[in-house]
Amino acid sequence: MMLLGGGREARIQYDDATFRLISHGDHVLCAVTGTRIPLTELKYWSVARQEAYVDAHASLEAECRARGGAIGG
Repeated sequence: MMLLGGGREARIQYDDATFRLISHGDHVLCAVTGTRIPLTELKYWSVARQEAYVDAHASLEAECRARGGAIGG
């Protein structure tokens, strides 16, 4: 799939095993850290919350926050 975007943030619909572009862009922002994630490197997201995460640690942090806690707490 060719990803067009010209430096714009994409709008994404996150599904179980894939995602679908709603509006073109070349990156999304991590919901936890705000880090820019190129779509070619996007590996972690929440279908339930429709959010992207830069890495597994950020994904775990988001899950803990959603459950009312924090990592280790």
